[in-house]
Amino acid sequence: MTSIATTKRPASKLDTLEKLLKREHGASIAEMAKATGWRQHSVRGAIAGAMKKRGHRIASDKVDGCRRYRIEEAGA
Repeated sequence: MTSIATTKRPASKLDTLEKLLKREHGASIAEMAKATGWRQHSVRGAIAGAMKKRGHRIASDKVDGCRRYRIEEAGA
Protein backbone atom coordinates (compact mmCIF):
# COMPACT_ATOMS: atom_id res chain seq x y z
CA MET A 1 0.00 0.00 0.00
CA THR A 2 1.40 3.40 -0.90
CA SER A 3 1.05 6.42 1.26
CA ILE A 4 -0.02 9.67 -0.32
CA ALA A 5 1.16 12.75 1.48
CA THR A 6 -1.65 15.23 1.94
CA THR A 7 -1.12 18.86 2.61
CA LYS A 8 -3.66 21.26 3.93
CA ARG A 9 -4.58 23.81 1.32
CA PRO A 10 -4.06 27.44 2.25
CA ALA A 11 -7.14 29.39 3.28
CA SER A 12 -8.86 31.12 0.38
CA LYS A 13 -10.21 34.65 0.55
CA LEU A 14 -13.72 33.20 0.81
CA ASP A 15 -12.53 31.14 3.78
CA THR A 16 -11.21 34.37 5.32
CA LEU A 17 -14.61 36.04 4.81
CA GLU A 18 -16.37 33.06 6.33
CA LYS A 19 -14.12 33.17 9.40
CA LEU A 20 -14.79 36.90 9.88
CA LEU A 21 -18.54 36.45 9.43
CA LYS A 22 -18.63 33.63 12.00
CA ARG A 23 -17.29 35.88 14.78
CA GLU A 24 -19.81 36.77 17.48
CA HIS A 25 -20.15 40.37 16.28
CA GLY A 26 -19.48 39.60 12.61
CA ALA A 27 -17.54 42.07 10.48
CA SER A 28 -18.00 45.32 8.60
CA ILE A 29 -17.49 45.63 4.85
CA ALA A 30 -14.34 47.69 5.53
CA GLU A 31 -12.88 44.96 7.80
CA MET A 32 -13.57 42.27 5.21
CA ALA A 33 -12.12 44.39 2.38
CA LYS A 34 -8.94 44.98 4.37
CA ALA A 35 -8.58 41.29 5.26
CA THR A 36 -9.03 40.09 1.66
CA GLY A 37 -7.52 42.96 -0.30
CA TRP A 38 -10.77 43.24 -2.25
CA ARG A 39 -12.73 46.40 -2.98
CA GLN A 40 -15.90 46.91 -0.98
CA HIS A 41 -18.24 46.12 -3.90
CA SER A 42 -16.42 42.80 -4.37
CA VAL A 43 -16.96 41.93 -0.71
CA ARG A 44 -20.67 42.68 -1.04
CA GLY A 45 -20.83 40.47 -4.13
CA ALA A 46 -19.08 37.62 -2.33
CA ILE A 47 -21.53 37.87 0.55
CA ALA A 48 -24.54 37.94 -1.79
CA GLY A 49 -23.26 35.15 -4.02
CA ALA A 50 -20.55 32.82 -2.77
CA MET A 51 -21.46 32.80 0.93
CA LYS A 52 -25.09 32.03 0.12
CA LYS A 53 -23.99 29.33 -2.34
CA ARG A 54 -22.06 27.77 0.53
CA GLY A 55 -25.41 27.52 2.33
CA HIS A 56 -24.91 30.37 4.79
CA ARG A 57 -27.66 32.74 5.82
CA ILE A 58 -26.24 36.24 6.25
CA ALA A 59 -27.62 38.65 8.85
CA SER A 60 -26.99 42.39 8.83
CA ASP A 61 -27.21 44.68 11.87
CA LYS A 62 -26.35 48.32 12.40
CA VAL A 63 -24.20 48.75 15.52
CA ASP A 64 -23.09 52.24 16.58
CA GLY A 65 -23.80 53.57 13.08
CA CYS A 66 -21.74 50.83 11.39
CA ARG A 67 -23.37 48.00 9.43
CA ARG A 68 -22.03 44.60 10.45
CA TYR A 69 -22.64 41.29 8.74
CA ARG A 70 -22.56 37.83 10.27
CA ILE A 71 -23.49 34.26 9.50
CA GLU A 72 -26.66 33.25 11.32
CA GLU A 73 -26.55 30.01 13.23
CA ALA A 74 -28.72 27.19 11.89
CA GLY A 75 -32.24 27.38 13.27
CA ALA A 76 -31.89 31.06 14.21
